[in-house]
Amino acid sequence: MMKPAPFAEIWRGPFLESVHSGHAVACDDTGQIVQAWGDPNVVVLPRSSSKMIQALPLITSGAADAAGLTTEQLALACASHQGAAIHTDRVGDWLKTLGLRDDALRCGPQEPNDRDARDALVRAHDMPCQMHNNCSGKHAGFLTLAKHLRAGPEYIDPAHPVQTACLEAFEATTQETSPGFGIDGCSAPNFACTLHGMARAMAQFAAAPDGSPESRLHSAMRLHPDLVAGEGRACTELMRAMDGKVALKTGAEGFFIAILPERKLGVALKAACGTTRAAECAIAAVLVCLGALDADHPTALKRMNAPIRNWRGVETGTLKPAPEWSIS
Repeated sequence: MMKPAPFAEIWRGPFLESVHSGHAVACDDTGQIVQAWGDPNVVVLPRSSSKMIQALPLITSGAADAAGLTTEQLALACASHQGAAIHTDRVGDWLKTLGLRDDALRCGPQEPNDRDARDALVRAHDMPCQMHNNCSGKHAGFLTLAKHLRAGPEYIDPAHPVQTACLEAFEATTQETSPGFGIDGCSAPNFACTLHGMARAMAQFAAAPDGSPESRLHSAMRLHPDLVAGEGRACTELMRAMDGKVALKTGAEGFFIAILPERKLGVALKAACGTTRAAECAIAAVLVCLGALDADHPTALKRMNAPIRNWRGVETGTLKPAPEWSIS
């Protein structure tokens, strides 16, 4: 196994304080590696970066069209949202169309990351519900598929038809036999593959023709970046910075993917340390290297060459890409 490549550096004054490392792969539409950093064959759990693949059976089964799902709902099926009203209201309406309520979800309640939503719960002396969970859109998609398949309510069971359909889609797009799965934060199975396999899957999404299930999903993400994550989040801000030409999706423990339809390229990366700041710096650096993101765009600079400030607002250091990215 190859060692992780340096991803990001933390400088405090004139001192290099820490270095984040990881693995990254960019693939073309033939599945061949265009560029790689670290080990392309490292086995990974893509976590929420695989939500587009998990949403594929929703379309390929006919469930999405039968339910009349909108592009907003398709974007939410791929989302790790903030639990803001724009997210929870839409998930709630989606559940109503299925004749279901919050208790049909199996993702668990989660305090919203959106400050306004969190403050509203505190003022109301209320508790967060499952719709606040960042994966509730994905789970609404699972419920839609389960209803279409006339399957049981325990859709997170690895043996449930919903999850067997997700595994089939995962192995077909990665072009690998998954060695197994872990249970994700939202209680659904998360299938493993190599990093190359995940990049290959994203390249398949990027090269898919207009109107295909893959195209419908990444187009929905690019059309509704605010629903995919939320204000202040890297996915949302970077998609906007690239004028909706690239779809991005983060995953827990330092994962990130990018889908570049115009270039027919797919990217997957994993920060070995599992930190978000390393993955966000690295995905911005990859996008700059591939010519998809302007290195001087304020949103790029927010992730690369970002000032680190203390509680008094004093700039104490900088987060920047490692020299290996060859970004000036």
